Amino acid sequence: MRIAFIGDIVGRPGRKIIKENLKNLRDEFDIDYVIANGENASHGFGLTVKNCDELMKAGIDLITGGNHTFDKKKEMLALLETDHVLRPDNYPKGVPGTGLHITTIGDEKFAVLNLMGIFSMPNVENPFNWATKVIDDLHEQGIKNIFIDFHGEATSEKRVMMMMFQGKVSGICGTHTHVGTDDLVVDQGTAYLTDIGLTGCRDNVIGMDKEIPIYRAQTGLSGHFNVPNACKSILQMMVFDIKEEKTTDAFKIKIYGEKHDRVITRAIIE
Repeated sequence: MRIAFIGDIVGRPGRKIIKENLKNLRDEFDIDYVIANGENASHGFGLTVKNCDELMKAGIDLITGGNHTFDKKKEMLALLETDHVLRPDNYPKGVPGTGLHITTIGDEKFAVLNLMGIFSMPNVENPFNWATKVIDDLHEQGIKNIFIDFHGEATSEKRVMMMMFQGKVSGICGTHTHVGTDDLVVDQGTAYLTDIGLTGCRDNVIGMDKEIPIYRAQTGLSGHFNVPNACKSILQMMVFDIKEEKTTDAFKIKIYGEKHDRVITRAIIE
């Protein structure tokens, strides 16, 4: 099976470049299933029902979340009742929704686990202990094709996740920082990338208009971040192949919207 993961979709520019490219990418690269982190898809903060439907029609199969999952709480509560939107699984007991989704691709089971880190994040259960339990349970069910979207601020936390579960899951990809890293690897049958980077505006500050971030940096005072209506955009997607319960290959695609250029980087196979 061939799986794709898109990270953090930021506002209208992110949704637009996905609509313009994803269906063609699915056909060109024969992708079976597409996961995307959509916690910033609605003007940078949260996800609405309308924007979720837009992304699903554009070719996304499952949407994951993070610390902005509940920014539009009323709409998100409705979305979490569906089978195509996740929130981090290690939110405390009592939080609506789930962060685990199991589907069938061809004749094989495939699981997606959405987790959130500890450093500089809302209150969550320890993601490493949580992941251990969930992955052990999945293995007991005979499910070994597993992908983790680990939504975290600290690169070290993401790397620890890889060290703990390489050889036990199919892929681990970090989200949240909106800055893509250059460390795509396949090791012991596990694809790993510390952070996929944003899909949206690339000519500003993490997908947001530059004025408020600059003001905040200079003064220490906060302000409301805004997603520009017009910008230079980018789509960032990781693709990995699973054969006999092991990832055998992976590559990252970057598409530059206004230039219609793309860069494909293959993983190092350890």
